[in-house]
Amino acid sequence: MRIKNAGFALSLFLSLGICAAAQTAPTEPIKESETQPAIRVTVNFVDVPVSVTNAQGQFISGLAQGNFRVYENGLAQKIAVFKDEDNPVTVGLLVDHSGSMRTKLPEVTAAAIAFAQSSNPKDEMFVVDFNDMVSLVLPAATPFTSDLGELEKAVSGMRADGRTALNDAILVALDHLRSAHRERQALIIVSDGGDNASKHKFAQVLSEARASKASIYAIGIFGANQADQNPEMLEKLAKSTGGRAYFPLSVKEVSSICTQIARDIREQYTLGYSPSNAALQGSYRKIEVKVDAPNHERLHVRTRPGYASPPKSATNPSVRATGSL
Repeated sequence: MRIKNAGFALSLFLSLGICAAAQTAPTEPIKESETQPAIRVTVNFVDVPVSVTNAQGQFISGLAQGNFRVYENGLAQKIAVFKDEDNPVTVGLLVDHSGSMRTKLPEVTAAAIAFAQSSNPKDEMFVVDFNDMVSLVLPAATPFTSDLGELEKAVSGMRADGRTALNDAILVALDHLRSAHRERQALIIVSDGGDNASKHKFAQVLSEARASKASIYAIGIFGANQADQNPEMLEKLAKSTGGRAYFPLSVKEVSSICTQIARDIREQYTLGYSPSNAALQGSYRKIEVKVDAPNHERLHVRTRPGYASPPKSATNPSVRATGSL
């Protein structure tokens, strides 16, 4: 894939800003052997990020370690670490600026502002804009930023034209996350169509996403007569990574959705455990988390469905799993 110079980066972040008109460092296609693993597994230890909501979609805070049960391949695990604080996260914002987005940019700009205002001030962010090419907006010297002052210096504008290389954009973002400084990571995709310009196939995107630490949130702004729309792709990416996919009826809903995503990211619990069956090294392990909270109505728990444990031959004391969670 080609990554163009982002001299005209997206007006989406005119209020947020991205310091100085960006020059984009070329990004090589991601090779399967170079995948960034999903969760930190230090020999036999697993960290599991978990979101808990009620039937109305409201986030449930204040739960204790005793409210959670974790199962791996159907076997109950002893929770050794429990965290419920708002830890900083690295967030990649992927914004479609193909021709069909032209009339939608004002609302998407407002959505980006809402997201930034609702995020942890210590979050670090980067921006990927895409049409039939892909651009990393920040210059090579500043691959991530948490400085709103820098963001406000941004970007003079952009043109919405061309086709949509969504697969390529996701791979660029996942590759960029390898140099992130935060353990928790997320990608937010805003697009109004499927993919009609990428060099890479969705199968590779899904594999890389499952092998990353990033939770993927997608906002599909689809019209009634869009032939290339692909909500199933966005749903699958989100479900496989512990994120969510949203399909608003109107672009005016995008701002409130971004605020909800920011809160989702901030209000996750983290559960840590040592797998009771260490003999399954190198295999894919399914994860299930249940919540028992008698003072609450029925709760919904969301996390990744599993991870691939490191092989027996791994000797690094800080091995990272090559699967999902």
